[in-house]
Amino acid sequence: MADPASEESEAAGPLRSAVTPRDRFERGLSMTRVVVVLPVVVLLLGAFASFGYGTDVFVRSVTAIVKDPELTSHNIGFFLLLSDLFLVGATLMIAGFGFYDLFISKARTDGRSLPLPAWLRMTDLNDLKARVISMVVMVLAVSFVDQAVVVQNKVDTLYLGGSVAVVIAALTLFVRFGR
Repeated sequence: MADPASEESEAAGPLRSAVTPRDRFERGLSMTRVVVVLPVVVLLLGAFASFGYGTDVFVRSVTAIVKDPELTSHNIGFFLLLSDLFLVGATLMIAGFGFYDLFISKARTDGRSLPLPAWLRMTDLNDLKARVISMVVMVLAVSFVDQAVVVQNKVDTLYLGGSVAVVIAALTLFVRFGR
């Protein structure tokens, strides 16, 4: 007949699992994902800086436009620069939200996630790359238009436009076929 104490310990064994070195290593490895908080904070600070700089440019350009209200390429350039700065800020913000959503929020065990609009939710790094690349394409397009308005040399504008088109085509192909 079996010893009752050994039966008791065998019965409790499956309920109470021993923590192995592998379990500790995997838990520690899982906890390293919090390192992503640093780039998230830096990206969000960069976004805020871009928004702040854009606001500063806006305030300064309004006073210049009020003094010289004639619609010139210089005045149009101010507004294109504003668009560019705010798009860069939005790109940094999307990247920050994406990193947080992928590395921190998705790994939560309590089932809660970051409250984001559906278009901003990321399922994998490819989603993040696609969103950031889309924003980069917009920034490139606005930057090109800004230069096309200001630059007087048509050949330089043609070369710049061709270069921007090649980069946009490469990024588009990467998003389309890079998965």
